[in-house]
Amino acid sequence: MPQQRRAQLTRRAILIAAATEFDLVGYEAAALNAILRRSRTTKGAFYFHFSSKEAVAEALVEDYAAGLSALRREWLERGLDPLSTAVGLTVEAARRVERDVVLRAGLLLSCRRPGAVGDGWDGLIDRLLHESAEAGQLEPDADPAAVARVVHAGLVGAHKIGADFSGLSERFVEIWRVVLAGVAREGALGRPEILGRT
Repeated sequence: MPQQRRAQLTRRAILIAAATEFDLVGYEAAALNAILRRSRTTKGAFYFHFSSKEAVAEALVEDYAAGLSALRREWLERGLDPLSTAVGLTVEAARRVERDVVLRAGLLLSCRRPGAVGDGWDGLIDRLLHESAEAGQLEPDADPAAVARVVHAGLVGAHKIGADFSGLSERFVEIWRVVLAGVAREGALGRPEILGRT
């Protein structure tokens, strides 16, 4: 195996091991020796890729941000109506966080940063809900900025109140169902299957 490929695999193994440890015991309690054991790497290999546990955490936050940025692009390029895009994107992001320990750890670590809550989601949800209002998907008296704030608060809260991330996407679906029942016009959601409806 070429040396560069082996180095990439080692780096990835360390990231996955660190993410798993952070997910299980938290960042503060995660020990470097546990990460090394889990990744089956040496201290030398670890320090070749990362200068510290904090450097691994930064890499996980970067992976999280890159993964969600790609997901946003993917959903925005689908050409769906803005309401379906907002719902589908947030629910799929939650599903990915449920399944992917690297994304999950990146999310948890990003929430430790001052002022990091939202990671741009609040602005994106606001924009999509304003577009939904302009497209006639929301009731005329629905204030899209207020709806966006409520949705964003609900999504952040759903993540914060859960004991873990299992069921996060179901909680996101519940939030959207409740909110849309009060503000969306009948049949406004172009892709009702996103909420488990046909």
